Amino acid sequence: MSEPTASSDQDVPPFVAPAWVASRRDRVRLVDCRWSLDGSQGREQYLDAHVTGAVHADLDRDLASTPSAQGGRHPLPTPAHFAAAMRRLGIDDDTVVVAHDTAGGVVAARLVWMLRILGHPAAVLDGPADQLGWGTTSGPEDVAPGTFTTTPWPLEDLADIDEVAAAADGLAPDRVVVDARDPRRHRGEFEPVDPRAGRIPGSRNVPVSSLGDDGRLPPPDDLRARFDAVGLAGPGRDVVWSCGSGVTACHGALAMEQAGLPRPRVFVGSYSAWSSDPARPVERG
Repeated sequence: MSEPTASSDQDVPPFVAPAWVASRRDRVRLVDCRWSLDGSQGREQYLDAHVTGAVHADLDRDLASTPSAQGGRHPLPTPAHFAAAMRRLGIDDDTVVVAHDTAGGVVAARLVWMLRILGHPAAVLDGPADQLGWGTTSGPEDVAPGTFTTTPWPLEDLADIDEVAAAADGLAPDRVVVDARDPRRHRGEFEPVDPRAGRIPGSRNVPVSSLGDDGRLPPPDDLRARFDAVGLAGPGRDVVWSCGSGVTACHGALAMEQAGLPRPRVFVGSYSAWSSDPARPVERG
C-alpha cells in the first residue's frame, strides 16, 4: 500500500504498512486487538503468543460499554472508562498507537477510530504483524501506566439514530448511510446476532472487504476512486457509516480518511440498535 506522507510521528495516516511501524519500534505502542464474536478467544490467543511488546485491548472490556437495545451491542464506553483502559496499556497523550488483529484490521479499526476522533495519533497496521520482525512472546506485557487524558467524545463525529432515520425517510437528501456488513446480511438473507434480518432503509452496502485487495487497502487515489464509484466522494455528502454493532463501520470511516476524503461520521449503535427498536422499519432484498 502507498500511504499518505506523514510529516512527523504525530501526523499519522489511518493505515500504515509494517515497514512504517518497524522503523519506529521505540516510538509506537503496538496494540493487539484480537477478538472473537463470542468473546472467548482473543485474550487467550494473545497470552499464548503475540508480537513482542504488544499489549492487548479487548473490544468488549476496553472499547465498549454494556450492550443495550438503545445503544446496540458495542456502545462507546464512557470517556473515563476508555481513558483508564488506555492508561493501563501504557498510552500517554502523545503515544503513537498502531493496532492490529487477525480479522483484516476491522477490530483494530475500532480502537484507532476512537483515538483519532479524540485527536490522538493512531493507525491500523495494514499488513501481517509478523512482517514487523519483532519476534513473539507469551503472557502479559509489563508496561508502566500511561497518562492518557480523559476527553469527552466529540459529538460532531457521531450520528444518532434519529439522524439515520431522517436519511431513511428521505428528509436528509445529502445524508448517505453506508452499511459495511456482508452483502447477505444487508439483503436480509440471514442474521446471526441481531433481532431482525434486513437493513436500515435506503442504506448503501459497501462491505469493507470490497475496499481492499488481498486484505490490504489500495493506494489512496485508487481507494478514493472506489468511494467515488459508489457515490460517497461527492461534494456536500454527509456520510454516515454503520454496520452490525459499530465496529466494522470504523474501518470504512478510516478508509475514507485514508483516501483523503473528509472524515465521515459513525452510527455506533448501527443495525444492532436499529433492529432492536420495533418501530424502526427494515428493508430486505
